[in-house]
Amino acid sequence: MWRCSLSVPVALRRLSCRSADLRAWRWGSTTACERALQYHVGEKMHGYTVSQVTSVPELFLTAVKLDHDGTGARHLHLAREDSNNLFSVQFRTTPTDSTGVPHVLEHTVLCGSQKYPCRDPFFKMLNRSLSTFMNAFTASDYTMYPFSTQNPRDFQNLLSVYLDAAFFPCLRELDFWQEGWRLEHEDPTDPQTALVFKGVVFNEMKGAFADSERVFSQHLQNQLLPDHTYAAVSGGAPLCIPDLTWEQLRQFHAKHYHPSNARFFTYGNFPLEEHLKQIHKEALSKFQKIEPNTAVPPQQRWEKPRECQISCAPDALAAGSPRQTTVSVSFLLPDITDTSEAFTLNLLSSLLVSGPSAPFYKALIESGLGSDFSPDVGYNGHTRDAYFSVGLQGVAETDVPRVRDIINRTLDDVIAKGFEVDQIEALLHKIEIQMKHQSVSFGLALTSYIASCWNHDGDPVELLKLGGQVAQFRRRLEENPEFLQEKVKQYFKNNQHKLTLSMRPDDQYSAKQMRLETEKLRQKVSSLSSEDRRQVYEKGLQLQTQQSEAQDASCLPALKVSDIEPSTPCTELAVALAAGDVAVQSCVQPTNGVAYVRAFCSLPALPAELRPYVPLLCRVLTKLGCGVLDYREQAQQIELKTGGITVSPHVLPDSSHLDTYEQGVLFSSFCLDRNLQDMMHLWGEIFNSPRFEEEQYFRVLVKMAAQDLSNGVPDSGHLYASIRASRTLTPAGDLQETFSGMEQVRLMKSISDVADVRPVLSKLPRLMGLCVCGSPNRCAVNAAPGQLSQVQQVVGDFLAGLEQRTTERKPAHPHVVEKPVPNGPGDSACLSGSHIIRKLITDPTFKPCPVKTHLLLPFPVSYVGDCVRTAPYTHPDHARYEGCDRPRWLPRGPGDASAETLQTFAKAASWAQSGQFSQQDIDEAKLAVFSTVDAPVAPSDKGLDHFLYGLTDEMGQAQREQLFAVHRGALIDVAHRYLGVGGSAHGLALLGPENARTASDPSWVIQ
Repeated sequence: MWRCSLSVPVALRRLSCRSADLRAWRWGSTTACERALQYHVGEKMHGYTVSQVTSVPELFLTAVKLDHDGTGARHLHLAREDSNNLFSVQFRTTPTDSTGVPHVLEHTVLCGSQKYPCRDPFFKMLNRSLSTFMNAFTASDYTMYPFSTQNPRDFQNLLSVYLDAAFFPCLRELDFWQEGWRLEHEDPTDPQTALVFKGVVFNEMKGAFADSERVFSQHLQNQLLPDHTYAAVSGGAPLCIPDLTWEQLRQFHAKHYHPSNARFFTYGNFPLEEHLKQIHKEALSKFQKIEPNTAVPPQQRWEKPRECQISCAPDALAAGSPRQTTVSVSFLLPDITDTSEAFTLNLLSSLLVSGPSAPFYKALIESGLGSDFSPDVGYNGHTRDAYFSVGLQGVAETDVPRVRDIINRTLDDVIAKGFEVDQIEALLHKIEIQMKHQSVSFGLALTSYIASCWNHDGDPVELLKLGGQVAQFRRRLEENPEFLQEKVKQYFKNNQHKLTLSMRPDDQYSAKQMRLETEKLRQKVSSLSSEDRRQVYEKGLQLQTQQSEAQDASCLPALKVSDIEPSTPCTELAVALAAGDVAVQSCVQPTNGVAYVRAFCSLPALPAELRPYVPLLCRVLTKLGCGVLDYREQAQQIELKTGGITVSPHVLPDSSHLDTYEQGVLFSSFCLDRNLQDMMHLWGEIFNSPRFEEEQYFRVLVKMAAQDLSNGVPDSGHLYASIRASRTLTPAGDLQETFSGMEQVRLMKSISDVADVRPVLSKLPRLMGLCVCGSPNRCAVNAAPGQLSQVQQVVGDFLAGLEQRTTERKPAHPHVVEKPVPNGPGDSACLSGSHIIRKLITDPTFKPCPVKTHLLLPFPVSYVGDCVRTAPYTHPDHARYEGCDRPRWLPRGPGDASAETLQTFAKAASWAQSGQFSQQDIDEAKLAVFSTVDAPVAPSDKGLDHFLYGLTDEMGQAQREQLFAVHRGALIDVAHRYLGVGGSAHGLALLGPENARTASDPSWVIQ
């Protein structure tokens, strides 16, 4: 996967003895951090030498740095009491051209290795493990291979596969053709058909560059850092990828994928020594140290600013609009390995652009000249020399000079006036709460956070000492109140390494790209001899045969179904009534001094004409002001006192009836314990006194939301396709399309284009009245044991203080059922107290309707969704269908490949009905399902399934037992009943360019 461009005190003297008894004692200690603190600098183990041991208390971890004696490979272990353990290895990969060699290599090494020569071992391991994450990333100057799992044996299995793939790949020529690029006949079996370009990476990058934001970001980096590797497209430019040869790929691997050019990272509570032993034995012991010579030199600074103009395809959802230009001004900043200066500039960037009080937000976003900030706005620390960028998109071409003038004037104003104290404090508070907030992917976040700095030989441990960096920042500001203004003057006002980049739409852009690709193809084909053509045809057949052959994956390690825990620990929950009849669910969790509060407002009385505007209300409710606070003051108080307040529309299916669901709005927020009263006061103001009179700022928010949704379509096209495909299968599916499908994207675009937004704005107070009429339907709190009672009290006070509204809440839908969630003795052993009541909507007259829809969008790729109406959660078929289900969408592919994709879906369904699968296939399917079922849950989210969906631990255990019991006969049965001809209804959706097949087929609805 290609990434165009990621952003989060003293070492102790160690024991000097190193006996076997000490080692045994070490791993018997209480926590992973305590065990790691027993290592000492100079200690040797399994070919490594410890170079640093440092406690990082603000992140609740201990860092251990090691060097491999034989190869110089570097290893960083972050010991933390976290069961979701992570491994990653990254290589500095510095291409000098845009053939995409690091990206193609990332794909190709995962196609088989010496120890595991079967095709695609990486993807086969997805069904042979309980991994919580598996992937690979190609960044501008490094390639990373991370995985995570909670199972020790699984960790060893995945580590073995990853090590062999990275260091000993097969790199077969056929794999290069499949993953990189190739010439192949349109019909591989017919040599008379035309030759075309094919290849996974080739098609992926065509899709990537269908996104104008990525086009802009890529050119920005190429033009601002033109002297070395950043002038190239690491993912590969589609017109350059066909210049890459198999031999060049092999040479790049030999140079860059060497331990001397590698950085290993491990995280979690598994023993470090076991990791080191396996890495040394299976990989590093087979290499000698070399000098990789992959360092990226500093960018030579310019003597005067530069300008550049590029073009892109017009916005697919804003055809004909004159405001489609993007412009930014960017400044090159210091080396990211200076962690102190990088931290300061990162903070300075946030002060300049983040939130309504930021100078550039006020000057640019609220100017009305554009729809949103330009791509890559703010501080970018993913290249050796960082850079800052600011500008606007959705601008009229004639307004580009005005945008540049506003940027210059804003810098002058900041130098003269500085920043408000509360703005700085709000930002520092955000860092504090982020350090305490626990996520299930913390290890992945850390390896991504340190990757760029470490890649250029910066100190990753210093980067993690956020507490010390905040303290140093405060000292500098106290010593020199104009400290930040001087930085603005130094790095922005007086910086000659400044690039002004503008991008305008070109109606002929896609046609020009196609002509260039056609010419490239013509050149490649014309250079072929008769023998070359024969080989192209034969190798096409060979690749087709290889892709269709069943592969023997028995060489790969695998967990067994018996390795899956038969049951999982229950989550203790208590439900009590507050403010009369509002159910408040409480969950005691180790939350590090952070309190989490949620409120769900059920909307059974939602009129059909207001349905489409629920997402808009959620987007703007916490941004327009409340009570006595205007929108700037509200935003600043949210930053000062909370970790954010989010409002989101929800469509919650019933667990036992497919055509029954609950619709509503979820309010979520968290804060440090000391700020609980302030946070809930903000909640009270938002519920009791929301402000909807800021018409001009409402227009700004609408434009930003519409631009954000439009920009996200190319990256999330497969999700939009699947949502549209499911629209006519269930009532909930129809509402989901309204709330979060292409229907919502197009609605927001239409609202952003109207001259008068007052008719839309006037709908929001009525919607808000429906949401909070009386009080929320239910609340949930997660907090530490010592704080829970206080959180319950404050939430109770909030509920008691809500104003009673007179809005009548008669159900707009004729069939509303109040369903109590199982609770108390006989229902759930882990639940106590009152019942949560869900207000479900049902439609006994609903009939699923199979529909095929093609949404026309001018992309060079298509997205396909195929959805099947199956069974609700508690139905026995749910577990059986989970066992035979496979992803039924195409993330990206050539614009004309949709028919072949749908044929593949059909073949997969026929395969399942035929029963042509083994017990091993069934076991692997169970492992894949359980890897999702048993995914780690953060303390903040414990009990959420019960709160939202009414699912108890007992229901989960019953589902678990049904999954274990799935057998061959049951799979064949559900495949016939749901996937067979005349079986369950299914919907198809295609997002993409015009298609001759759908246009000529009257069964398709073209929109």
